[in-house]
Amino acid sequence: MEKREEILDEENINQMESGTDEMVEAAEMEERKIDDGVIIKFDNVKKVFGSDFAALEDISLEIQEGEFVSIVGASGAGKSTFLKLIYAEEMPTGGEVYFEGKPLSGISRRKLPFHRRRIGTVFQDFKLLPKKTAFENVAYAMEVSGAPTDEIMEDVPQILDIVGLSDKMEKYPHELSGGEQQKVVMARALIHKPIVIIADEPTGNLDPVASLEIVKLLLKINKLGTTVILASHDREVVNKAAKRVIVLERGRVVCDDARGKYKMC
Repeated sequence: MEKREEILDEENINQMESGTDEMVEAAEMEERKIDDGVIIKFDNVKKVFGSDFAALEDISLEIQEGEFVSIVGASGAGKSTFLKLIYAEEMPTGGEVYFEGKPLSGISRRKLPFHRRRIGTVFQDFKLLPKKTAFENVAYAMEVSGAPTDEIMEDVPQILDIVGLSDKMEKYPHELSGGEQQKVVMARALIHKPIVIIADEPTGNLDPVASLEIVKLLLKINKLGTTVILASHDREVVNKAAKRVIVLERGRVVCDDARGKYKMC
C-alpha cells in the first residue's frame, strides 16, 4: 500500500471516532423541525478580534432552507468571518448563531465533525492532494469518515458525474484545468450530502469562462434543494446567480436584496 504523505488533522480523527455521536445527533434532527423553513439564523451577532477590532457587529438575519445567498463586500468587510461562524470555526463574541434551530455556542467539541459534515465547503485554494486522482481525492473524504468501500465505489462516480467530471475520474490535479480542479473540490464538498454549501471566493483563481461554469454548477446544486451561501468579489458571478444579495460593510449588513445584483451600498 502506498505510504500516505498526508497527516490526518484533529478534525478527521474526530470524524472517525464520532459514529455513535452521529447516530444520536441524526435522531435528534429527525425529531426537530426547522421553524418557518429557517436553516441559519444570526441573532444580533457580534465578533470582536483582539481588544477592539469588530469584524462583525449587530448582524441579524435569517437564511431559508434551499435558499441561494450571495455575500458581497470589500476586503475586510467581514465575509469570511460570517462564513466561519456558520461552520463553527469561530464563535460570536455577542449574540447567537443558530443552525437548524440549535445555538452553535452550545455545540460540543465532539459533535463539531458531524456539524461540519452537514456543511460542504469550497474555497479559493483548491487544496487537492496532488498524488491522488480526482476519484481518489473525493474518495479520501469518505475514507477518513469511515465509509465502507462499496459505498465509496457507488457514491464517488455519481458525485463526479453531477459536477461534469465522469470522464476525468482518473486524472491527477496537474492534468486538470483550474475549473476542473474546482469541480473536484465541489464534488468533495458534496460527498457527505450536506444540506448547506458554503463557497468562499470559489472563482478567485479562475478565468471568466470557468467562473461562470462554477456559478452554473452552484445553481444546479441549489435546484437540487441544497442551501448555497456564496461569498464573492466577482461581479459577473454574483449577477449571473441573480439571487438574494447581502452586502457587508465594515462588519455590518448595509443591504439585503431578495433578488439583487453585485453592488456597494
